[in-house]
Formats: sequence, structure tokens, C-alpha cells
Amino acid sequence: MPQETSAAATATRVPAAQLQDFIARTLAAVGMPEADARVVGGIMAEADARGADAHGIFRLPPYIKRIRAGGMNMRPDIRVVKERAGSALLDGDNGIGHLIMKKAADLAVQKARNTGVAWVGARMSNHAGPAGIYARMPLEHGMVGIYMAVGSANHMPPWGGTEMLLSTNPIAIAVPGHTRPPIVLDMATTNAAYGKVKAKAQRGEMMPEGWMVGRDGKPLLDPKRSNEGFLLPIGGAKGYGLAMMFGLLAGTLNGAAFGKDVVDFNQDYASTTNTGHTVIALDVEAFMPLREFEEQVDDIWAQMKSSPMLPGWDEIRLPGEQSHRTYEERMANGVPIHAELRAALDALAQSVNVAPLGA
Repeated sequence: MPQETSAAATATRVPAAQLQDFIARTLAAVGMPEADARVVGGIMAEADARGADAHGIFRLPPYIKRIRAGGMNMRPDIRVVKERAGSALLDGDNGIGHLIMKKAADLAVQKARNTGVAWVGARMSNHAGPAGIYARMPLEHGMVGIYMAVGSANHMPPWGGTEMLLSTNPIAIAVPGHTRPPIVLDMATTNAAYGKVKAKAQRGEMMPEGWMVGRDGKPLLDPKRSNEGFLLPIGGAKGYGLAMMFGLLAGTLNGAAFGKDVVDFNQDYASTTNTGHTVIALDVEAFMPLREFEEQVDDIWAQMKSSPMLPGWDEIRLPGEQSHRTYEERMANGVPIHAELRAALDALAQSVNVAPLGA
């Protein structure tokens, strides 16, 4: 069983199905079609079930704030604007990112059945939650999934600079196994995603050293002062380079915002964000029989897990293994909702005139 944070360990447990229901009812109350609201609710609840606490129901209050400010289209015309056999570009018509990227992943899978590999980009989108959710979607079809995005606010300068021109620009890669869980890398190009900073601030917790520094270059530990500093890239200049390249591929290539054009959706709720994403589906059968590949992935899993460990280590984990354990545990016992988040959700329910979570 994965370790929970101290806040989550003392939180109320709520079934993921109740999270989906509450999210769907809330979105429908502010104008989203019920079928779309159920899809978005399911994706957001899955994010919570997999341990991406800063990207699930935690995001619902700011989404509603953006919707009420007119910053998001509740009935978007999500359409293909450019297309070839193995690629497509979607215009999301300023809809919520979850719907747009679900359509992008479905289209990539459909195309990859014929072309082996398919690349689908999206523009005019919004925040879509955790990267790993969309990389996982092709897994159900015997495919490898890859996802990249431009983060929804700039929190990092170029290496050696001080102007915020880059975001967390995440990447996720999901590879299927046979008897083992899939191997899923889901990472920001910064040491911590900004959503984790926001979650720490809501719970009144301090950040660990290494997440952020102030403009004086010294560690910044108080998440409520995050506007006084910036996030640090993984691996120094290498993380900066990754953020740059993912931004070019998921943003610039799609005609979406990147660099100075990125709108800070944490501060500006009315402006169109034009968020860019990319999802890639790779059909394993285009390279080798799926079963053979999955069994080889299982063998690699076993090799990594059986490696002798350094002193002080009690386990070697593969990418996505902790998320898989968290998912199994939370689907059985419920998702922890801490008191501060529960209060925010109760206030939200009252403001849109829906029954509170779990009612």
C-alpha cells in the first residue's frame, strides 16, 4: 500500500464514483451537457484515484470560476482542422481540456490501427489534468501512448534567466505489460508540478527544499509566497531544454500558446488560454506481436525489481508502480479528501445549488 501524506491519512474517504457524480452534477449545473460532464467527471475522478491529487477534484473550483467568468466554452465544436493518414490537428473551440484530449487520444488510436503510429495535436484547449491519463488511453488497444502539453501558466524562466517564459510542460509515456501493470512515466519538466504547490498552500503545509527558489536564488518554502519565485527544472539545464522542446511540439507546432503568449489560468479566469497538447499512439503490432512485447516488458520489470539495492533502500520501483498501487487501494477504500478541500467543495456546491459531495 502506498504511503499517504499526513493530510490525506487523516482525511475522509470518498468512493471515486461519488467524486465523478459530484463533478458531473456541478459541471452540468453551470451549463455543460450532461454526457460531457460525465466524461470529464470520470477523468477527474480517475486522476484522484491514481494519486494525482492536484489534478482531480481539487481543480473543480477554479474550473467553475473560469466557466463563470466566460473563459471556457461549455458547448465546444471540437473539430479536425488538418489531417493526414497518420496525423491530425484538432481545434478545441476553447472547451475543457479533458474532452478535447479524450477525442484526440481516440482519434490517434483509430489512425494508428492503419498507420502503425499516429500523432494528434490540439490547440484552443484548456487545462486537462494529469498527463498520464491520456498516455494510458492507448494501452486499452494494445498500443503505447505518449502525451505532451504546454502547462497552463508560466512558472519557470529559461536556464539562467529570471523572466517566466516556460511552464511545467509535462510528458507521459505508457507501455503495456502482460501480467505486470503497465510501465507509465508521468513527469513535469520541473521538480514539482505547480498543482502540488497549490495543494500545499490549501493545506497550510510548507514545500520541501528544491521545488522553488526566490528571485534571490534562495530556497522558497512557503507555497503562499509562490508568486515571489519560480519552479526549478529537473536536472538543471536539461530540464529547461526538455520544457522548451515539449513546448515547441505541443504548443508552437499546433498553433497554440507558448512563451509570452501563455495565459496564467491561476490568475486570469476570463481570457482564452489556447492551451496546446499532443498525444501519440503507437500500435505494438506494427513492430512485433503484442503478446511477445508485453512478455518482454514483464521480463524487464522483473530484472529491475530484482536488482541488488543500495543501503537504506527497501524497494526498487518502476515508473507508474506507485500510481498503480494507489489506484487499487483507493478504488477499494475511497479517495482521501482533506478537510480544507471538503470545505471548498461544500462552498462550491452551495454556490451552484447542487447537493454536496456524498449526499
